[in-house]
Amino acid sequence: MGHGASRLRRLVHEAAKFGAVGGAGVLVNLLVFNLVRHVTDLPVVRASVIATVVAIVFNYVGFRYFTYRDRDKTRRTREMSLFLLFSAVGLVIENGVLYAATYGFGWDTPLQNNIFKFLGIGIATLFRFWSYRSWVFRALPPREAVADAESILKGERARRSRAGQRVP
Repeated sequence: MGHGASRLRRLVHEAAKFGAVGGAGVLVNLLVFNLVRHVTDLPVVRASVIATVVAIVFNYVGFRYFTYRDRDKTRRTREMSLFLLFSAVGLVIENGVLYAATYGFGWDTPLQNNIFKFLGIGIATLFRFWSYRSWVFRALPPREAVADAESILKGERARRSRAGQRVP
């Protein structure tokens, strides 16, 4: 099996793990949304924003310790800052869909609220998957690449040593 097939297999595995965490996050999001809607008099979009924030916290833990646990952990402050930035953009996308449906089109029944909340989550998820894997949870270099680079460096050091040059 070629390099492309193994890369595709890794991407599918990553997407499945992202989907498992994301699916649980969707359930958390919808449960909190409906709970807040039933126990408070908050407007629909405010209830949705609260639910989204709870889901963002839930998802960060799941992504960091399950989906992307093998990714670079050396820059945690940068990771958290980017995660919050891209999550905020996802929050705007998700709740923008709900806002447009509720206040733009007047679709404001509980069923319609849940349908457009779910649709917003779906659209925002596409953005989040791309941004998290590209910018937040950066991949470490493949082990083969690291091993190749180390062997090249060792060979260069040996060559310099034989030539009488200073070896760093």
